Amino acid sequence: MKRPPLSVFDHSRDSAGLVYVYPVVSRRAGGVSIGVNLNPNNACNWRCIYCQVPGLTRGAAPAIDLARLEAELHQVLDEVLRGDFMAERVPEGARRLVDVAFSGNGEPTASPQFAASVELVQRLLQIEGLSDAVKLRLITNGSLLGRRQVRAGIAQLGRCNGEVWFKVDAGDAAGFLRINSVRQNPQAVAVRLRACGELCPTWVQTCCFAMDGEAPNETQQQAWLQLLAAVKDRLSGVHLYGLARQSCQPEATRLSALPPAWLENLAKRIGALGLTVTVSP
Repeated sequence: MKRPPLSVFDHSRDSAGLVYVYPVVSRRAGGVSIGVNLNPNNACNWRCIYCQVPGLTRGAAPAIDLARLEAELHQVLDEVLRGDFMAERVPEGARRLVDVAFSGNGEPTASPQFAASVELVQRLLQIEGLSDAVKLRLITNGSLLGRRQVRAGIAQLGRCNGEVWFKVDAGDAAGFLRINSVRQNPQAVAVRLRACGELCPTWVQTCCFAMDGEAPNETQQQAWLQLLAAVKDRLSGVHLYGLARQSCQPEATRLSALPPAWLENLAKRIGALGLTVTVSP
């Protein structure tokens, strides 16, 4: 069965009909991203109110069939590099493979086989001669940096041209509870963010949106900027992005996109801290 074209507005984990691997067109990465989903049970230790995962549950990642993950990634790489995938399913202007990203339907580092999965993906990229051309990325909430195997996996990323995108959607405890449904101490977040930056090049990624028609207020913005300022020497930069896809959480109807000018104004304040910033409205 012929599959529909990919779009930045649809990051379905079933885009290839596989369990662990799915290709998407990423507006932030700027091309085709091959996703690795270590949470096929739709379980996460956070519940972000903008999350697009249907049937999201709170919980841990399941055991991963590493042999199947390897076979699926090999299949998708072959289709992307040597098949008609780009011509048939990718919009013109985005027809380049930019990364393999641990993302998926929950927190990737919750998988007990996270570090082994990083080594597996790195090995396949080396076989294809893509280690320098294709980034290996981890998209994470950073909450499990205290685990040895998580740090080992991130350190491995750092040794192989990898990169971490670390979710920081707020700068105070109330914001983390409201947006991510977790109790977080901002100082502890800063400690984990710094530790991550010491292991691997790390970008902060922040989802910006209006809730009940209201943008984040000045107090909330200041708290977030102060958190960034405390660790800016360990950051590669900041990715600001808006809502491009519909949330599947109960709060979905309360969320709306912010004007691009709002994000650009916040980006200027980040730049004033001496940080590189990208904006994807």
